[in-house]
Amino acid sequence: MSVESLTYVALGARLKISREAARSLAKRLRLPRSHSDDGKALVSVDLVGIRYTPRPPGGRQECNIALLAAKIEALKAEIARLEARAADHRADFERERERADRLTVEMLQATAETMAAKEATARLEGEVAALRAGGRAGRSIDSHGRTASRLGHLAAIIVEADRKACG
Repeated sequence: MSVESLTYVALGARLKISREAARSLAKRLRLPRSHSDDGKALVSVDLVGIRYTPRPPGGRQECNIALLAAKIEALKAEIARLEARAADHRADFERERERADRLTVEMLQATAETMAAKEATARLEGEVAALRAGGRAGRSIDSHGRTASRLGHLAAIIVEADRKACG
């Protein structure tokens, strides 16, 4: 068991690894360190006690690169598919929005027509009530002439309302 003091460069050369890998290994194994007279770091190491086999360079990275490239392509295809689907949903949304706007306009028109019809109905009911009350109150000739005039006016209003409803 011979302990040697080596720089990171020398340790890397003995283990056939880079200086950075040797420094990382020394840290990981918690090897004692000191400084030489020229300021370089020295590591006290028993090379027989270290059972270190370096990984083959680049083999793992090439596999990862190919795997990652395939994954990127799959994700790009998924993004394209989702964008197409989003465009379809957007078109459906726009179509339904236009339909809802048309239905809202139709509903507002129907509401306005209903309110106008209710007002006309109330007015006509008032006219009918006035005619009935006038007919019961007295049967004078003057009263009868106004009643006929009111009936003619009422008939004209009904015909006009009917034409508006049909037209």
